[in-house]
Order: sequence, then structure tokens, then C-alpha cells
Amino acid sequence: MTDPQFSADIDAISSIDAVPVILSMVKHLTGMRFAAVARVTERNWVACAVDDSIDFGLKPGGELVLESTICHEIRQHQQPVIFGHASTHPIFSTHHTPITYGLESYISIPIVKANGDFFGTLCAIDSVPANLDEPAIAKTLTLFAQLIAMSLDTQSHLAATKVELADANELGRLREQFIAVLGHDLRTPLSAIRMSADLLETKTEEKRSLNLISAIRNSSLRMGVLIENILDFARGRLGGGIPIQRKLVDDLQQTLQLTLEEVQASHPRATFTHTLNVPSGVYCDALRISQLLSNLLGNAATHGSVHAPIVLNAYAQNDEIVISLTNQGTPISAQLMPLLFEPFSRSEAGHRKEGLGLGLYIAAQIATAHNGTLSVTSDAESGTRFVARFPAQFKWV
Repeated sequence: MTDPQFSADIDAISSIDAVPVILSMVKHLTGMRFAAVARVTERNWVACAVDDSIDFGLKPGGELVLESTICHEIRQHQQPVIFGHASTHPIFSTHHTPITYGLESYISIPIVKANGDFFGTLCAIDSVPANLDEPAIAKTLTLFAQLIAMSLDTQSHLAATKVELADANELGRLREQFIAVLGHDLRTPLSAIRMSADLLETKTEEKRSLNLISAIRNSSLRMGVLIENILDFARGRLGGGIPIQRKLVDDLQQTLQLTLEEVQASHPRATFTHTLNVPSGVYCDALRISQLLSNLLGNAATHGSVHAPIVLNAYAQNDEIVISLTNQGTPISAQLMPLLFEPFSRSEAGHRKEGLGLGLYIAAQIATAHNGTLSVTSDAESGTRFVARFPAQFKWV
């Protein structure tokens, strides 16, 4: 039975498609009838691949006593050993290895990995003499040994990369699960804060206290939006996209109007103008479309100029609903543009505006869930314009 500690080495060699061809070529070049790739350690000599035409008796996983082999010496000096006629050789005629195994010809090339680790040897043996004086033989087998070492290095790098990728994926999954749990658990204390603010408002008429209560309420509303964005982000990442429930909606225009009024109330310094001409019978998730618009409006109010109006247009075009939003101000930088619909993109690009950088990501995900798109253009003359499009009616896709 193969020692479990060498199973991985044997598998690694067996997975190199070139090894059988290499062993066959070694036999052809040398005229010898046995070739092998051996794993050689401080204590073991283990055959990893074998091409045997002399019934030497070794198979992959088979072992020789380390001290009985010349590979034991090669592991220490890491130099090739070659002789073609042991019985007439000045050194190997009395060496225990050819005497023990009845060898006349022998060649063994060290296999050394890129980091300097000694793996083992590429070797060939025979019980009859062989002409190994041709320099091309040693050079060719050395190249074969280097090819095996390079293949082993490639396998090691690939295995390490797979482990790193699996670890990264697991870390990402755990992080997103944590975000989802955190967002869910934050809603309970936030609800308590809102209810407490409402209760305090009924208990006082003092102007300063009412201002503080209003600040608490506004902050809690903003926190609520952030928490919902976190939850939507987690749902989208963990569940393969933000879930929607599409149905025929007759009052989408009214929903958009109410959304605009809510954002206006929370951004009193911003100026909005709008033209809404949305038909009835639109197949969509009205709450999600409202969320998309709210995120776009909030983004425009936060990052646009307060000296120019934010222009909202919503209308039907061919078979699509189009929601267009334009604001003036500093154009979106070329650095940020490719990241704009990615989560946390503003912080990655060095922007430290209010929010988590999830609003545009979620808006884009909502558009995608409706089989639509969200695009952006930005320049100093025309301003920054976001355009969301999605089919007005159900379509099989």
C-alpha cells in the first residue's frame, strides 16, 4: 500500500500528461529498458511513474530502500550520475547499488523545483551495458527533468490560487451575510428611536426641544434609508440580484410624484422641476421603481449644484418607460465613471460624500431586474444625466 504522505506526489506526476511520453523517449534515447520518475526524500525512494520492459518489479507507489540507491547520493549533491558499463567503471564497479540490483547501465537526473526544493530524479536503468557517452543524451534528459519540475511548480501555483480563491469567496460570503444580519438587527433599535421621537413630540411645545426631536427624526429616517440599502445590497449579492414583484400598475405616475415630494421634503435646499407623462398599465414593481427614483434624486441632490434645478422627466417611448434625471455641477470624473454602479464606489474613488455608495448600485440592480438599463453621461455643458429604461409590458426573455 502506498504511503499516504506520497499519494499527492504520485498524483501530481500522474497528472502531467507528458510524463509517459518522456519516459518512452528516455528509453528510446538511451536504449535502456526501464525508466522512472522517483520521489526522493531524506528517508524514502518512491516510484511515481514507471515504464518497465525488464520486469524490474516496480510500479507507481513502489519503494526501494533509500540507502540502496544512488538517488540517495544525488539528493545530497544534486548532480546527474551517468555510467554505461558498471563492471568496468573505476567507481561504480564496486558500488553497492549496481551490485545489489545487477545493473550495468544507469542514468539519473535530479528534478529540482523553482524554489530550490529537491523533488526526486528522472532515471533509467538496465542490466546490460548502454552507450551513454553522447552529450546530447544527458542534455536532453536534463531538459525533460526541468519540464517535469516546471509542471510540478505550475500545479502548486494553481492549487495555491484555488485555495486563495476559495478563501476569498468564503470571506466575501461571510462578509455579506454579516452585513445582512447587521442591517436586519439595526432596524429594531431604529424603530424604537423613531417611536420615542414621536412620543416626545406630543409631550412638549418648547421650540428647542422640538428642533432636537426633528433632528432625531430626520437622522433616523436617513439611517433607515442606509439600512434598507444595506439589506438590498446583501439580498442582491447573496441571492443573485435584488428581488422584485412585477405586476400591472395603473398609478406609477402618482408613485413617482409622491417619491419626488418625499425627496424634496428631505432636501429643502435643492430645487426640482419635473414633467411626468407615464401611462397606466405598466408592468413593474412600483415600490422598487420608486426606490430607483429616490436613489437617483437623492444622489442628484447630494452631489449636484444647489444653484441649478434638478430636472426629472418620466415618459413612455416606444415600448419602454424612460426616467431621466439631470443635474448640474462638477462632472463625474473619468476615474469614477467605470465604478459608478459598483457598491461603495465613491469611497474607493476617494469621495467622502454622505452615504455608503450603494444608492446607484441598487438603482442599477433594480433596472436590471426589470430587464432594463441604467446609464449615465456627464460633462460640464450638459450636466450629469441618468437615464433608466425598462419594458412597459411583460415580455418573455
